[in-house]
Amino acid sequence: MKALKSDSVLGDIWGGTAAMLVALPSAIAFGVTIFSALGSQFGAQGAVAGILGTVALGLLAPMFGGTNRLISAPCAPAAAVLSAFAIEFMGRGGSPELGLLLLALMGLLSGGLQLIMGGLKLGGLIKYMPYPVVSGYLSGVGMIIIGSQLPRFLGTPKGVNFLGALTSPGLWRWQGMAVGGATIAVMLLAPKVTKKVPAPVLGLVAGILTYLALGLFDPALMTLAGNSFVVGALGGGGGGLLETFSARWSALGDLGFGALRDLVVPALTLAVLLSIDTLKTCVVLDALTRTRHDSNRELIGQGLGNLAAAALGGVPGAGTMGATLVNMSSGATTRLSGLIEGIAALIAFALLANLISWVPVASLSGILLVIGVRMINWSSLGFLKSRSTILDFAVILAVIACALSISLIVASGVGVVLAVFLFIREQVHGSVVRRIASGDQTFSKRVRVQDEMDILAERGNQTAIVELQGSLFFGTTSQLFHALEADLKTRRYLILDMRRVQSVDITAAHMLDQIKDMLGERHGVLIFSQIPKHLPSGKDMEQYFDQLGLVRSGHPVRMFGEVDEAMEWAEDQIIAEAALPDNEESLLELPDIELFKDRKKETLIELEKSMETREVKAGETIFSIGDHGDELFLIRKGTVRIVLPLAGGHVRHLATFGKGSFFGEMAFLDGEARSAEAVAFTDAHLYVLSRKGFDAFADAHKKVGLTLMEGLASVLASRLRYTNAELRALEG
Repeated sequence: MKALKSDSVLGDIWGGTAAMLVALPSAIAFGVTIFSALGSQFGAQGAVAGILGTVALGLLAPMFGGTNRLISAPCAPAAAVLSAFAIEFMGRGGSPELGLLLLALMGLLSGGLQLIMGGLKLGGLIKYMPYPVVSGYLSGVGMIIIGSQLPRFLGTPKGVNFLGALTSPGLWRWQGMAVGGATIAVMLLAPKVTKKVPAPVLGLVAGILTYLALGLFDPALMTLAGNSFVVGALGGGGGGLLETFSARWSALGDLGFGALRDLVVPALTLAVLLSIDTLKTCVVLDALTRTRHDSNRELIGQGLGNLAAAALGGVPGAGTMGATLVNMSSGATTRLSGLIEGIAALIAFALLANLISWVPVASLSGILLVIGVRMINWSSLGFLKSRSTILDFAVILAVIACALSISLIVASGVGVVLAVFLFIREQVHGSVVRRIASGDQTFSKRVRVQDEMDILAERGNQTAIVELQGSLFFGTTSQLFHALEADLKTRRYLILDMRRVQSVDITAAHMLDQIKDMLGERHGVLIFSQIPKHLPSGKDMEQYFDQLGLVRSGHPVRMFGEVDEAMEWAEDQIIAEAALPDNEESLLELPDIELFKDRKKETLIELEKSMETREVKAGETIFSIGDHGDELFLIRKGTVRIVLPLAGGHVRHLATFGKGSFFGEMAFLDGEARSAEAVAFTDAHLYVLSRKGFDAFADAHKKVGLTLMEGLASVLASRLRYTNAELRALEG
């Protein structure tokens, strides 16, 4: 066990260190991007802010978040939102010092909002963001990063936008393009050569070496002061790091209510996007490791990490996919790896702080360009190939358009609204009516005598059995009414099988109430069967119908636990209306039973001597599955159900036999053990004919015995014909 623990710690150390090597170059690049928007002299501060954000998130997020193997660091959404805010703020004539303070306050506010989200248990909601929205938002962030970094890659002066940089070759500086090109080339080719060293690290090293090689031919490149090709001195606009830190918070005196008000929406945007980014990574991690993260706890951990990062002047971040996957593949198993990543980043900062000044800006731009291109979901172009997914592509396109022209939070909101519309459209176009069957083709499990079956074959079309499915809501109400409209004009009994219904809203319930009234005007009945007790939403549909007055007593509406019970009730009403003589209280004599009609009275008297009579109380078992018995049971009065016992004490209802019917014929014919269980549904009076008694009677009355067997076969064949007709109706 100790050896295993030692291996686990070693894996966490290797994983955390490798993850730091992936996260740190990107974090530096993100920091430079954000802070350079305040002025090129603040690029060095941005590099330090990226490192400080990596350290703070690495130390706190794993400790309080608790998701094993997750690596948290500054990320692309943070760079997109914060740099856009900084550019807009400076465009309004703001001061860089106040801009630094506002960036820190935005990080604090977003971290606080994440704490609130976690405390209010909103983590489970954020992770259910629709895929087209997430795809569009990530692609939008990628395009924003590309748009902000391409001018830096080309070396154009500050203030030149994306289109201006592309259309002004005269402003391009080949030295920066060479450094950035080397970085991109190595990042793309490195994984094909080795995966032991992260591609961003090799790309950054390639960029630095290219820059140093150019410096051999151009001594101006080896000068730090006034050199726009490199990050520059860590003091930023002047002074050391401590002076810069204190100067930032001293700007609190210049902070007004308007500036704070302008922070709210960007901070909310940042909090939501960082949360989505984190939980999306956690979901992928769960799938790869077969674990389950705690969304709300993770939001609290991320919020604390971002609060600490902002308080130190660092860049906020989230759980990042690339570093997390490297961490896992390097052998990490616990959240200790996240702490190791933070500690390793702190050590790297202490050892390499002086070298950061010489990191080429174009090399960082190259890293971000690769990240931006990879964030774009190119596979979504495949949605254009199918008509069924072209609208999903439209949602992605709308999100990207809003992200580029308005803001990321507006883009997410627009995407969610469009995704809801797509969902409603899908529900509306999907049929809520699974099947409609007629009562003269589909019958209950009640086994009836031939006279009753003839009536049902002739008049059973007064009943319609409608299997519903999906969601009954305002979007499908009209569809349901049109599907039932023809039946409402001709049927008297409308059975709605509700077992596959997922939800019902008040609009659908009102429409069902109207259907009930329409049937009532024609002395018909609306029948509900198998109403779900608990819908996926937790709603009790039966209680909901009762609250709306849909199933109150005195109304032309009935409810049954199973569709078969509803069909049996409707069949009983049709048979009763046909005035078929039937006194349920009287006992049938042998000549009255269908199997022995038109037989000589003397012969039946002789046969009755071979039988015994039996009375069974409701609920008593007549025979059980596996019993060895060969008796044929003929029902003089009452009803008997044939059921199949299942696991967990459940039973499946196979058939119901009523007055004048017989059951037990399989064992009577083949002598095998009983294959089901017979239970008296009501008090029953039975004739019982054993095979031994029948054989003795048949020896003396061979012709009658043969006729009896033929009659038995005829009744069974008749039942089979009705079953075949029902199967054909179901297939149609």
